[in-house]
Amino acid sequence: MPPPADIVKVAIEWPGANAQLLEMDQKRPLSSIIREVCDGWSLSGSEQFALRYADGPQLYITEQSRSEIKNGTILRLAISPARAARQLLERIQSHGIDARLEALKELAKLSADPTFAAEFINMEGIGTLARLVESGTHFGEMLAFTLTAFLELMDHGIVSWDLISLSFIKQIAGYVNQPMVDVSILQRSLAILESMVLNSHSLYHRVAQEITVGQLIGHLSNQEIQTYAIALINALFLKAPEDRRQEDYTNPMEQHLTEMASTLAQKHLRSIILNHVIRGNRPIKAEMAHQLYVLQVLTFNLLEERMMTKMDPNDQAQRDIIFELRRIAFDGENDPTGTEKRKAMYSKDYKMLGFTNHVNPAMDFTQTPPGMLALDNMLYLAKVHQDTYIRIVLENSSREDKHECPFGRCAIELTRMLCEILQVGELPNEGCNDYHPMFFTHDRAWEEFFCVCIQLLNKTWKEMRATAEDFNKVMQVVREQITRALAMKPPSLDQLKNKLRGLNYSEILRLRQSERMSQDDFQSPPIIELRERIQPEILELIKQQRLNRLCEGSCFRKLGNRRRQEKFWFCRLSLNHKVLHYGDLDESPQGEVPFELLSDKIPVSDIKSVVTGKDCPHMKEKSALKQNKEVLELAFSVLYDPDETLNFVAPNKYEYCIWTDGLCALLGREMGSDLTRSDLDTLINMEMKLRLLDLENITIPEAPPPVPKEPSSYNFTYNYS
Repeated sequence: MPPPADIVKVAIEWPGANAQLLEMDQKRPLSSIIREVCDGWSLSGSEQFALRYADGPQLYITEQSRSEIKNGTILRLAISPARAARQLLERIQSHGIDARLEALKELAKLSADPTFAAEFINMEGIGTLARLVESGTHFGEMLAFTLTAFLELMDHGIVSWDLISLSFIKQIAGYVNQPMVDVSILQRSLAILESMVLNSHSLYHRVAQEITVGQLIGHLSNQEIQTYAIALINALFLKAPEDRRQEDYTNPMEQHLTEMASTLAQKHLRSIILNHVIRGNRPIKAEMAHQLYVLQVLTFNLLEERMMTKMDPNDQAQRDIIFELRRIAFDGENDPTGTEKRKAMYSKDYKMLGFTNHVNPAMDFTQTPPGMLALDNMLYLAKVHQDTYIRIVLENSSREDKHECPFGRCAIELTRMLCEILQVGELPNEGCNDYHPMFFTHDRAWEEFFCVCIQLLNKTWKEMRATAEDFNKVMQVVREQITRALAMKPPSLDQLKNKLRGLNYSEILRLRQSERMSQDDFQSPPIIELRERIQPEILELIKQQRLNRLCEGSCFRKLGNRRRQEKFWFCRLSLNHKVLHYGDLDESPQGEVPFELLSDKIPVSDIKSVVTGKDCPHMKEKSALKQNKEVLELAFSVLYDPDETLNFVAPNKYEYCIWTDGLCALLGREMGSDLTRSDLDTLINMEMKLRLLDLENITIPEAPPPVPKEPSSYNFTYNYS
């Protein structure tokens, strides 16, 4: 007979004594259980003790968290959080250096526990740590442990960052600006400054006065701290007021950026990141990839203002840019007489340039997006790649009217398309690592990217022999060419050009034909019937693959306030498909994690349902933190008896589909992920083609052949003699 659901069998340790095996009644007050345990070892003052986990983070157990205790858990009797906080607070203020170091080391470890943190903060512990830092008397390990404890305590969100003093900020900034500082101190100082910037608008201004982006560039060559440095650069830029990010400018070739925007754009920062991070001798980890992605997004977001700025047809300075485009294309450098002759031909010139409005082309730039950004791109092409610009314009002006590629209209639409593809103006997504190395290889990466793409558009137009009526079709093909090339992550703009050469119109048609073959070929009733017969076998095959992947297990990241200090946990299905095993890990594993290291488990028979997205409990709890769409799309939870949950955030869409499919298969429910639909389609098509090989070049009838007429008589026999 199974034990009651409220009874949990645990082992409790105490240093120097034999462990106690206890059947813990979850309905019984925790204080009563602790008193019983203390009596077993003849310890007085049970109110001075508490229970902690013996393994993993060793968190304190409270009335709120006790429901997470599982059968077979090993616990440890320890002094209560209040008592521990009081003792550590006294020890870190003692005169003995060794005693203070040990106390700070223990404090750094305990500060991650929310129960202990609340007690320590209530005793003005954060103020004490801040004063220790401000005194400037701590160095080396002692300072590193102090900063670690401070950061962990603040990370719980109990105390507002706005309470931090200016002298503390100056001291932390001093560690970052000093030339010779221990790496561990530098890491924690950068992390503290990043948290200040992200969590307090007022502290942003104070930090920005002490630390400039230019000062942080020097740290990017150190592989131990470059992730922290880029994270702080991103935080400073993300929280910078609009007027500090960039100033308005009317002449796009003479952009007057402020220190923040110009630092992000300057060659020194880009080259340091390219040579010491992207092309460094270490593989780029997930957190660094995320920070590079954030930096890429924030850099492109500098374009948002121009993208959303309409052209003023009455602004002479803006109209001069269009005149310049016409002059470069059609007037010689030193031909004043020729220029006079052409004044009467401006309308014809603007038509040859491909503008929709030949009389007043400024009207073409009044729609946002892309607004003035399209004109900026066109002027960059005309100024920097003048030969290419002139060739494109003159080449099209010499074609028949119906086959000419309208440069102006194409440039405007292409700019809008590139803004959509690169999500200009959108905030970075938490958990996204989709950065493109090629955008760090050039000081004007956006403009150069446009120049590559406009040449691609012109080439594709010729390959398609397009007319004005085919404009939207051409743009669809060009979008597909660009997105397919970007998906290959070319390391440089030259490599992008090579990828795009291979993705000509003929190749796009071939890829499209290959991808839609299943939709075009197998539509006759006999084939549809065969497909329906095969489908259950394929679904069973997919189900087995999903369950096998669950048996291998996956590593998941615990979402916290600071991505750098990642905490991981691992979950895998038992080989008999009856139990889910899971447990915390100190770091991301390189391979399979043995069942012995996973201390917690859930019987599959106890699982009631699987929920995803906004229905997940951990997504509802964090709704106030502006959970972004990407995290919501990767979240799922297992609901199991009695009214408990196991919450997941998958590392990517593939793992999300694998796990939701596998869990649904365990519960006997339909696997409905996008990956299942894709796998089902691929496998069925392969199986169909194999089975129909003998029928190649044979027309399959739409209806079965007619049944022949009955014979006139059945008076026929076989003579076997």
